[in-house]
Amino acid sequence: MSKTKKIIIMSGLVLLLAVTAVFNFVLAGAAADPGEDVTTANYFTTYRTERNTTRNEELLQLDSILESAEAGSETYEEAMALKLQIVGMMERELLLETYIKSIGYTDAVVSIGLDSDNVNVFVNATELAYNDFLTIYNILTEEAGCDPANVNIMPINSENS
Repeated sequence: MSKTKKIIIMSGLVLLLAVTAVFNFVLAGAAADPGEDVTTANYFTTYRTERNTTRNEELLQLDSILESAEAGSETYEEAMALKLQIVGMMERELLLETYIKSIGYTDAVVSIGLDSDNVNVFVNATELAYNDFLTIYNILTEEAGCDPANVNIMPINSENS
């Protein structure tokens, strides 16, 4: 093959690669539908749905362990203790979310760690004033008995606030 043919073929391949890159960029931009992204407006609903789905799966697995294990065995006792811990955690999260909503926020999500003492609170607000932060902090530490060192409070800017 002559040197000229090789140059023409290589130039054609480089041009084809450039056209492919341009099409990829254009089509990727056109395919991005803003309705598909999770927005902060439905952040709270999405978070709760995912959390409930995960917890329901965990509870189903624990139920199957409880059904297959002999009552009084170590496996049965561990599964029962974990199930009671998860249910208690779910009740605390719901209670704390209700407390936070009762002070005037349209929505809030509380996440309590199963393997740690961390308590994360996401509040529907653009920002939190010091007094609001302090009120939420007091609810978590005094009413729910959370360790102050493990409390994280974060505002999530929602479009529906």
